[in-house]
Amino acid sequence: MTAPVLHFADAGEGADLAAFLGRLVHYDRAAAVRLQAGGQALAVFGRPPSFEVLAIRTARLLKPYEYGLDSSLDVTVSAGELLESIDEAAGIARVPAAVTGPPWAGVLPPRGGWELVPGFPDVDVVRGLVRAAVAEFKARVEELAPDARTRAELDRIGREIWSRTIGDTGVPVRAAHAAQSLGFLRGDALDLLSSGSWLRLRTAYGSVALRRGNGLSGLFVTPA
Repeated sequence: MTAPVLHFADAGEGADLAAFLGRLVHYDRAAAVRLQAGGQALAVFGRPPSFEVLAIRTARLLKPYEYGLDSSLDVTVSAGELLESIDEAAGIARVPAAVTGPPWAGVLPPRGGWELVPGFPDVDVVRGLVRAAVAEFKARVEELAPDARTRAELDRIGREIWSRTIGDTGVPVRAAHAAQSLGFLRGDALDLLSSGSWLRLRTAYGSVALRRGNGLSGLFVTPA
């Protein structure tokens, strides 16, 4: 069977998706992503290791994908293979063969019911919090004696810093760090949304979602 083909609305959509996939692969060469396409929209879900969030990147399609058996696409594939299949000049990507997805791939945030949470700091403040956290982590590691810089100690310091919440929102600084590391924390707009027990940081370049209070630990399965 011929592989499904995604036709991007313009070259920029393919380039932005490629940049997102490249960042995921940078953190995990074996990364998988779940694709959902319907009509002229594509959503790509991934989970960069250590950040404990789900990353969501969307892309506009010129037309529904070709060679599909149904009117929509829902499949988990290798992020690296999808990245290699993107032809930015032609504005297309061929969907790789499905893989056995990791547990998180069966658990996605709800599609609807999202409400804006008022009072979240603006994007400049959040970027400043991330910079300060990165600087603190580096400074505290440098203060350690060389033989004390064990993985366990670095992890302990990291957990302490990145688990701090942004104000009283329940959003850990780790989520904002993930958004920045994935290239989402750009531009002037940053919104915090909630739906049930889920929180979502949304920008024009992508979103990160997590369960309120405990990251992605204890995830439950919801229809996706």
